[in-house]
Amino acid sequence: MATDKMLKFVTVDRDMPTKRDAEDRRQDFNEIYAEFAAAKAEEQSSRCSQCGVPYCQSHCPLHNNIPDWLRMTATGRLDEAYAISQATNSFPEICGRICPQDRLCEGNCVIEQSGHGTVTIGSVEKYITDTAWEKGWVKPITPISERTESVGIIGAGPAGMAAADMLRQAGVQVTIYDRYDRAGGLLTYGIPGFKLEKDVVMRRADLLKDSGVEYVMNCNVGEDISFEEIRSKHDAVLIATGVYKSRDLPGSDAKGIVKALDYLTASNRKNFGDDVPAYDSGELNAEGKNVVVIGGGDTAMDCVRTAIRQGAKSVKCLYRRDRANMPGSQRETQNAEEEGVEFVWLTAPKGFQGDTVTGVEVQKMRLGQPDASGRRSPEVIEGADYVEPADLVVKALGFEPEDLPKLWGTDGLEVTRWGTIKAEFGTGQTSLDGVYAAGDIVRGASLVVWGIRDGREAAQAMLRQFNDIASVAAE
Repeated sequence: MATDKMLKFVTVDRDMPTKRDAEDRRQDFNEIYAEFAAAKAEEQSSRCSQCGVPYCQSHCPLHNNIPDWLRMTATGRLDEAYAISQATNSFPEICGRICPQDRLCEGNCVIEQSGHGTVTIGSVEKYITDTAWEKGWVKPITPISERTESVGIIGAGPAGMAAADMLRQAGVQVTIYDRYDRAGGLLTYGIPGFKLEKDVVMRRADLLKDSGVEYVMNCNVGEDISFEEIRSKHDAVLIATGVYKSRDLPGSDAKGIVKALDYLTASNRKNFGDDVPAYDSGELNAEGKNVVVIGGGDTAMDCVRTAIRQGAKSVKCLYRRDRANMPGSQRETQNAEEEGVEFVWLTAPKGFQGDTVTGVEVQKMRLGQPDASGRRSPEVIEGADYVEPADLVVKALGFEPEDLPKLWGTDGLEVTRWGTIKAEFGTGQTSLDGVYAAGDIVRGASLVVWGIRDGREAAQAMLRQFNDIASVAAE
């Protein structure tokens, strides 16, 4: 019986895929975890307790049917596991690599709460879909019938691509407009290859193209084409631009102080084999330098680990709170420390030295009373300032939305007081008829998995609208 294969968490210990040696992985941008073998994937899947109320599923933004595809994997029915996984997630192999499972599904695993160690959900998810690609089970979308409606999607990141996937399954005609030369958004240019190798993203983008999605790349809306022109071409429009405007620090204009996204994009382009003058000149290259990264989120983790691989002399990360209160993944922090990154907790920049930066003036902090979010607020310790030597400073302070109504010359597109687009919860409908929004441009900088969910929900809302219009026309 299938149940005989499950509930092995009492006798089988938790085991992650083999992680490459830290010194070895410092030398390249390849992913750091090996792939599960079939027997190991089945073994680890068999640890699932098949909960009556699966907290792993309820704490996944996509509500993936995790217990079901774990059971299919444990019993050797991998093609069915893939079908179940793909039913709720447009890009399971990407989520398996970059989702912070320790904060989501795995962090809420019932057997973890009982002291047996969580099921390695993310690694199994990655294994299932990587195997599906190898076996040829992943096929371009072939709708039962083509529809006449068309949708224009602005942004080829996770939200836009997820919406395109759903819309093409229904036969809708889809065109994606994007400012970059490659699809994927931050999946391509923001996340380093050691977390997400780029062929994984490119094959998804190519699959959508083979499924009938049209890409218009190197296209800046508001310059190369107007927003109103896109609206006139399509029955509905989805805004999925993400947020790319970097938060800044006062007095951080010296040479050698750079923005995280510029730094990561240069590195990723170099690894694609592109010509990157700012990298070759040393402006966006950490080789031989004392590097200081300011910030404590996942982008900061990407920057410090990239600097290590570029051959930095030293890499330090300044964060104004302590380890327990940092927003980035604890797993990523551990990986960074193994690779040689030094975290300087409870520190914040006060200023910078040199016209070409030579150091960061650092204030030491302590944690005071909780702020409005419930987190303890950092307070300056007077008289404890010091200077941290630095040849390259990377600002990884998060991202804010661009002023899209102004950039696009669009009247009536309402935004929130944070500058994000105001959109209806669950549908993404904006203040403009037939215009939807999804992902970070609605939420603010968030997780890829939330972008996928938003894109899928917006696509479903569009389909309901198209069906309602068709029903009225048929009467």
